[in-house]
Amino acid sequence: MNPKAIITSALPYANGEIHLGHVASTYLPADVTTRFLRQKGVEAYYICASDDFGTPILIQSEKEGKTPEEYVEYWNKRDFEDFTALNIKFDFFYKTSSQENKQFVQDVFKKLEQADHIYENEIIQLYCNTDKKFLPDRYVIGTCPYCKADDQYSDLCEKCGRVPEEIENPHCSICGQPPTKEKTKHYFFKLKNFSNQLSEYLENNQNLQKDVKKYVQNWIKEGLTDWDITRDISWGIPIPVDEEKKKVFYGWFDNHLAYISSTIKFLNDNGKDGKKFWNDSDIYHFIGKDIVYHHYLFLPAMRLGIGEEYKLPDYIPTRGHLTLQSRKISKSRNWYIGLKDFLGIFPADYLRFYLISINPYSQDDLNFNWDEFATKINSELIGNLGNLINRALGFTLKSFDGVVPDPDAFDDMDKESEKMIKEFVTELSILMEKNHLDRALKMILQFSAHFNQYFQHKEPWKNGPGTNSCVFLSVNAVRSLAIAIYPFMPDSSQKIWVQLGLEGSVSAQMFDQISNITLNQGHKLGSVSPLFEKVEESVIDEQKSKLGDTN
Repeated sequence: MNPKAIITSALPYANGEIHLGHVASTYLPADVTTRFLRQKGVEAYYICASDDFGTPILIQSEKEGKTPEEYVEYWNKRDFEDFTALNIKFDFFYKTSSQENKQFVQDVFKKLEQADHIYENEIIQLYCNTDKKFLPDRYVIGTCPYCKADDQYSDLCEKCGRVPEEIENPHCSICGQPPTKEKTKHYFFKLKNFSNQLSEYLENNQNLQKDVKKYVQNWIKEGLTDWDITRDISWGIPIPVDEEKKKVFYGWFDNHLAYISSTIKFLNDNGKDGKKFWNDSDIYHFIGKDIVYHHYLFLPAMRLGIGEEYKLPDYIPTRGHLTLQSRKISKSRNWYIGLKDFLGIFPADYLRFYLISINPYSQDDLNFNWDEFATKINSELIGNLGNLINRALGFTLKSFDGVVPDPDAFDDMDKESEKMIKEFVTELSILMEKNHLDRALKMILQFSAHFNQYFQHKEPWKNGPGTNSCVFLSVNAVRSLAIAIYPFMPDSSQKIWVQLGLEGSVSAQMFDQISNITLNQGHKLGSVSPLFEKVEESVIDEQKSKLGDTN
């Protein structure tokens, strides 16, 4: 394992609140992975930023009577607060509108231009005569030319994941009218010149998901098209060679460069050589499946275009979309759950537990279901994990004054349980390293279920032979669980640590210590109380009733 790592997530767009759909595929898996890597002794940093540019922000800020700068500043702060409430802990959360990113983006452009990867070309672009403006990006909606899906944006088909060269049946998403075609000049990046290098990168990187890699390779075989990297709007990073100052960079040219510029600033500000650290590290970019094209093609091609001055990603963990009650999340239809609203009702660890448990390491979509959420919390988190912790520690407190007893000679059942503890870390570590976070959490629950059964079979409340061994092993199993669940549920993990009577932070414990049996005879537990509260049906019914009501 590389001793250094940089972790990023797709940047949240500074145009509205974070909802559960945002969290599931990118930010939560990235946070869990960062915490795990640190437990493995890796010097890992989780870097993110708000994505501040684009037409939607310009229009919305005008509607609210704010400057774009004021508008994105509000959402940058609000998004960071919401992420923090879910215990998603960035080492640095910056913004694409920072001076550092503006300078970096312009420098990258100049290097690409000097290397003959940029050219200017007159094109025909869609223009709305009603709104009197060129229609970039998400202000053109139409039919995808590849999969024929309707109501797709001109810069990305959410159905097939491809970037259309030209959308079919276009209409303005502001007024709904068909646009006309007008001439304008734009700068282009020679993406198709990188076909061979991109194919080689994909082929040689064994860390990328095979199914994602396969269809990206098919896109390359079908032929890439050069990429229009400028837009006719006022809000964005100015093109350094645009004398008329009427064009800015397309958001997808500048936003992923903020991964690098933000990381370099953070590391340099903290006394490190940021560029060297980047190139010495494993690079992770956590994304949702809708932006595969950008991260597997645009992003590496640009880094290749400047001579791999900055290392290409080693890992691009890609996950599917979250639906809500089996329907597509839609803020306009009030079919969504705001993160802030959710955390005003339930603990952060409830959401972290549920979303990880239903989220495979694949592009398969996942579904948030209120009833399933309640069942998983009540039966798995409380009925399994919480039950073991409470009964093992509670019984020790009641029957042994909270002091770990000297174990008896182990019988076969004790030996099996001791083996479970000693072998627990190996398979768990493999699953975590391979980003199968849902499977790792399932394994943790199986470990907990085993010790619930073990405790039940041994019947220590009868004070028969083997009681001491049962208590000794069960308490040590709880310690193993405290360390194992830390990446998933950091608050609950620390509470268990305190109840075990252990000092300091559980986050300081190395992952490989999970299988050590260290709570010996005479160790004194702390005070013990239930970790979790049951999710009541009436609360779930109330939450379901809020969906779809736009009045």
